[in-house]
Amino acid sequence: MSELRNYIDEINQQNKKVLSIYLTSGFPNKEGFVDLALSVFDSGADIIELGVPFSDPLADGSVIQQSSHAALENGVTLEDVFNYASEIKKQTDKKLVLMSYLNPVTNYGIDNFVSAFKENKLSGLILPDLPIDEYGEDFKEQFDDLGITFLTTPTSSDERIKQIDELSTGFVYCVSVAGITGTRNEFGNDILPYLEKTYKLINKNKMLIGFGISKPEHIEQFKNICDGFIVGSAVIYLLKSDHSIFELIRKLSSACD
Repeated sequence: MSELRNYIDEINQQNKKVLSIYLTSGFPNKEGFVDLALSVFDSGADIIELGVPFSDPLADGSVIQQSSHAALENGVTLEDVFNYASEIKKQTDKKLVLMSYLNPVTNYGIDNFVSAFKENKLSGLILPDLPIDEYGEDFKEQFDDLGITFLTTPTSSDERIKQIDELSTGFVYCVSVAGITGTRNEFGNDILPYLEKTYKLINKNKMLIGFGISKPEHIEQFKNICDGFIVGSAVIYLLKSDHSIFELIRKLSSACD
């Protein structure tokens, strides 16, 4: 059982769902990012997903795309992200997950990436553009003990969901809706059968729901059919607008109890 799965399980055993907050590394400013991340933890996040800025983030909606562009304009690199992780981990035992696309990882060099990942005490890895059909042949040997996480979608077949569960070593990222990231006002009950089915099919890992989760009501709606939640666009939107994110995180955290 992976370190990350153990961590999620320990929180679940306290009758709580896990709250994972996505932050674009180095956004809204490069210098204050470590303090921002620590304040996010202090406000109730259990996990922070450190997004690596990338010029073509296909799975992300406009809010996260804009934050990624701004971080790149600020000169934020994968090396900076590892440095952020190192500084954050000096001050907390809570877990950090790295979310990147394949291009920055391969440009960094796979061996160098794996070494830096472990050295800087990251606990999980999400690569949304890594096809699971290519994973075993090209990357499994290097990434298997990094807490690799794959994504299910509403179009995933039962067999594909089982395959994703088998290959993931961090958790399974259940994408709530087809399409890209972004906030939603509400979710229709039509997605409940997909979420319930996916949760029943996942036996090896914990399942966190993401994409569109943006307010406590969403957590209340789905908290019985998952092990936790991932919130990204709603947080980045507030950061982009110079609004405080901490009240929102506190409310989301309370809903996870």
